[in-house]
Amino acid sequence: MSEPRLLPLLGDPPPERRDAARNREALLVAAQSLIDECGVEHMTMEAVAARAGVGKGTVFRRFESREGLMAALLNHSESAWQAAVMSGPPPLGPGAEPMERLLAFGRSRLESTLRHHELVRAAGRAGSRSYAVWSFTAMHVRYLLGELGVEGDLPLLATALLAPLELPILEQQLSVEKFPLDRVVDGWVDLVHRVVRTPDQPA
Repeated sequence: MSEPRLLPLLGDPPPERRDAARNREALLVAAQSLIDECGVEHMTMEAVAARAGVGKGTVFRRFESREGLMAALLNHSESAWQAAVMSGPPPLGPGAEPMERLLAFGRSRLESTLRHHELVRAAGRAGSRSYAVWSFTAMHVRYLLGELGVEGDLPLLATALLAPLELPILEQQLSVEKFPLDRVVDGWVDLVHRVVRTPDQPA
């Protein structure tokens, strides 16, 4: 099984003229800088327009709504993360052993999900992870399981490993059940070893 390729994300804009792409990038940078400074809940379309030096109508024409802008920020971050998985430095990117890459993938995915949880909420339905996002992560985990010589139904095993990294599961464990983050991370690592059954792990 070959390593997965980057997939277009649902809601990604069609190819743009170079100047339009630059303007879109400038608006995303402005929005992200405002979020970094004052949080998602205080970021407004008016503030983004002012930070980018354009009219508010320009922001609405580009993203249609605040939810659309949040979804675009999520897609932007997701694209960068996928690029790191595909061609970034190891152990997340190529060059490390499959088990090392799989563990690095899980930690990185968990960190990314938690880092953007407020953005996901603000994006509403527009921020729901698309089939393309799920397909990329599932294919990558299946690829690594195959490289590790895991037998069985790899699509279902990949789903079992990915589910604990999704926001609803993490919110239930961390916010409702008050699990410490270390417990969640250690539990996921233990699950990986149980699925892969490394030499020091009994069947």
